[in-house]
Amino acid sequence: MKLCQTTADLQEEVALAKAAGKSIGLVPTMGALHEGHGSLIAAARKENELVIVSVFVNPTQFGPGEDLEAYPRTLEADCILAGKMGADIVFAPAAKEMYPSADMTWVEVTGHITKVLCGRSRPIHFRGVTTVVSKLFNLAQPDRAYFGQKDAQQVQVIKRMVKDLFFYVQLRIMPIVREADGLAKSSRNTYLSQEERTAGLILSKSLRYAEELFKQGERDSSRIAAETAKLIGSEPLSEIDYVEIYELPDLKPVAGDITGSCLLAVAVRFGTTRLIDNVILEVE
Repeated sequence: MKLCQTTADLQEEVALAKAAGKSIGLVPTMGALHEGHGSLIAAARKENELVIVSVFVNPTQFGPGEDLEAYPRTLEADCILAGKMGADIVFAPAAKEMYPSADMTWVEVTGHITKVLCGRSRPIHFRGVTTVVSKLFNLAQPDRAYFGQKDAQQVQVIKRMVKDLFFYVQLRIMPIVREADGLAKSSRNTYLSQEERTAGLILSKSLRYAEELFKQGERDSSRIAAETAKLIGSEPLSEIDYVEIYELPDLKPVAGDITGSCLLAVAVRFGTTRLIDNVILEVE
């Protein structure tokens, strides 16, 4: 496995791969890799001849007061895990490599899809995400790019960007990977105290409960959201940011009953740590 830390080095590797007719899979990450990232890398390994994993804590998707400086940076361990799971290249640039100009060029998806859920409380977040992902697509020129369903809104925003800007890349959206007790794997889980981590299990428990309501025939979106929020609120350490249901893929509000494919998404703080989780409710 090779570590590339400049855009020029990565572009050279990509040019060689393209000249050899190799297919390229890209797994964009912010590092602090865990088994969830590992599942993306493994999926990329099965489908591509060259697998690139980016490890870049992207400063433009963090707002004032967010955890940019505290975000875990574990490059050596990340390289080991990426190599073990089948990566050929880890691309770990400095911020000045990805943002060389003082005056920024932005790629931004506008409209309702970036204004709800996390976009409501993190107004610059998705502009940072789409800008950096577009740069990674241009640098790596992947045939396929791999993302996790845990970041459900991000997935829909990137799908919109790919469609609107005609990126020639197939998006592979992989299932949420969970701990044995149900907690969705996240780099931010390391922030949790043991008490907070135990409390965080209420997220997966509440989503399973919502799924069961749905399977039993409940279609009232307001009732499903309210029952989910009630269960989360029963955990004393929880501080709810949102528990909401939106239509897929455009994240438009659900008017009354669920009739198609919808996203039930939750964001909850435990102490200073904000966790997200979700489930798709779909009428067959």
